[in-house]
This record gives sequence, structure tokens and C-alpha cells, in this order.
Amino acid sequence: MNYTIHQLQIFLKVVHTKSVTKASEQLFMTQPAVSIQLKNLQDQFEIPLTEIIGRKLYVTEFGFEIAEIAERVIAELDSINFKTQAYQGILKGKLIISSASTGKYVIPYFLSKFIEMNTGIDLVLDVTNKSMVLESLKNNATDFALVSTLPDKLNIEQELLIDNKLYLVGNKPDGEENKPLIYREEGSATRIAMEEYFGQAGVKQRKRMELTSNEGVKQAVIAGLGNSIMPLIGIQNELLNGQLHILESTGLPVITQWRLIWLKGKKLSPVSMAFLDYVKSEKQQILEKNFRWYMDF
Repeated sequence: MNYTIHQLQIFLKVVHTKSVTKASEQLFMTQPAVSIQLKNLQDQFEIPLTEIIGRKLYVTEFGFEIAEIAERVIAELDSINFKTQAYQGILKGKLIISSASTGKYVIPYFLSKFIEMNTGIDLVLDVTNKSMVLESLKNNATDFALVSTLPDKLNIEQELLIDNKLYLVGNKPDGEENKPLIYREEGSATRIAMEEYFGQAGVKQRKRMELTSNEGVKQAVIAGLGNSIMPLIGIQNELLNGQLHILESTGLPVITQWRLIWLKGKKLSPVSMAFLDYVKSEKQQILEKNFRWYMDF
């Protein structure tokens, strides 16, 4: 067996894209060069890794098994490189985090000093809706996800960061009972908490609106379009300048928790492990420095 790491990397790209053409584009190689390396790898095995049916490339069952092993081999090689850099005092690599939209008020404070201390790390922070966050986690496309409610059907591990306090807010201190309710989109953790609260309280649903971002809801409430249950952590400035007011309502706040989660059994990269260790060791200091107003509210 004389296959190389480069051949395994090319084969994995072909498996993931199911196309020599697409693999060559993503690898910045010519199509003939990819085909040659794929053939050289295939020559090491008597069993086909791929097959062409109707001009379309298919990976065989044996090919998928080799791809799984190749992924582990390359991951271990990356670990060797990361470990070497770590012993030299250099931590390099990519950290990918997907966060539910309101998490943008939380996660940057847990990242800023860590990134400042480790200039060799490239950060990818994707702030999106809850369904997209969980989809990227399920597909193993992210190292960590930041959510305020745990997913039902994913086996995960977690690190609690901070409570998520939800209050009923309006643009006037006395509120107006007949104002419409403004909701987030279906699937949003805030939407779920809001529906559960009004359902348990037996409140008759008023005419309601639906907006697809926390910022959109905030601006709609400020403009007087209605009232909404919102995360306290995202409205500090608006409360201070009198644009928003917390309205008295029995049973509030609803409290969930912001959690950093990752797939159970996932082999964390050295960068991911270093970030997780940093969060665990520095969490209390980060909270005291940046969220004291919030925890005391």
C-alpha cells in the first residue's frame, strides 16, 4: 500500500461532492489531476471505491468505509500538527460556532479575550435562526452551537453559560392590554416560550404579528405596533433610554438557559478543546465583568 495523505484528501473531497469536477474546483486542481490521483488511490485496492453509472459517479459501500477511515486518519494528522504548534506556544486552526440570533448578545464576550490571546485562530461565527443552528450541528458543520433550549432528537453535551430571562415589554410603561402580540417565527425558542406562557396563563390571543428576527421584534415594539415577550439581555440600551418598558405580568420572567452545546462523542479539535477549557475556567470572571447588571436585574 503506497497511497498518500494527499490522495486520501482528494478522495474525501470526491466523496463529499460526488463529483470529480466539483472536487477539482474546490481543491483548485485541474480535473485530470484529480482523476489521476483518484486512479492512483484506486490502484491500491482490488475492490472499487467508486463506479460510474450513466455518466454519474457513485461511491461504493467499500468506498464509504475507506472514506470513514480516511477522515479519522486526516483528523489525527491535524491533531499532530495542532499539538506541535501548541507545544511551540502557537495555537492555530479554525473555530466554528453557530448561534441562535439573540445569542449575539452573549457569545462575543466569551470569545473576545480567547481570540485576542490566540491570534492564529480563525473564527467563524454564524448567527442565524434556531432551526439553522440545529441543522448545522446535526450535520457536524460546526464545532459548537449556542442555544437557549436543548434539541429533542440530538445526543449532545453542554456547558451552561447564563440564564436567559424573558419579559413582556412595550413602548409605554403602563402598557395596553388590547395591543397585538408580536411573535418570532415558528421554531424560535422565544416563540415557543411565549406561546407556552400565554397558553398556561389562559390569556386570550390578541391579533398577532410574526417577525423573523429579534431586532425586528424590538423595532416593532418601539414603534408601537404591539407588545412582545423578549430576552432581557438584548434590550438594555432601550430600557435605559426609555424606548422600551417591562410590563407587569404574572409568571414572568420566563427563564431558560443559554448553553454551549456540541455533539456527544464528537472528537474536538485542539482549538475547540482549548476554547471549551477557556470558557469553563473564565466563565465566572466573564459574567462578573460583562453581565453583572443582567444577573442583578
